[in-house]
Amino acid sequence: DAKAGEIYTVPISHGEGRFIASPQQVLEFNKTGQIATQYVDFDGIASMDSRFNPNQSAAAIEGIYSPDGRVFGKMAHSERCGTGISKNIPGQLEMPIFTSGVKYFK
Repeated sequence: DAKAGEIYTVPISHGEGRFIASPQQVLEFNKTGQIATQYVDFDGIASMDSRFNPNQSAAAIEGIYSPDGRVFGKMAHSERCGTGISKNIPGQLEMPIFTSGVKYFK
């Protein structure tokens, strides 16, 4: 299962597009627990540094839940994992969000 606080190395390929929200919206998303994933630095701190947040998403938001928690929208490609893929890249490459989602709704 994917757990809060874990850091994953996830492939990206978004040449354009980013999450945009006003500071007030970000506060509301934070208050309601909708911010699911963020671009973080090596220490796990949300970052606006382009090395970690390449598209400059607001509040370093990479993924967000709908208000009812049933929809998860995200930028990076967690599905791009498997044997021999990204083998020269260090870090936890498999983000088990789909497994976690299925378990949650069972």
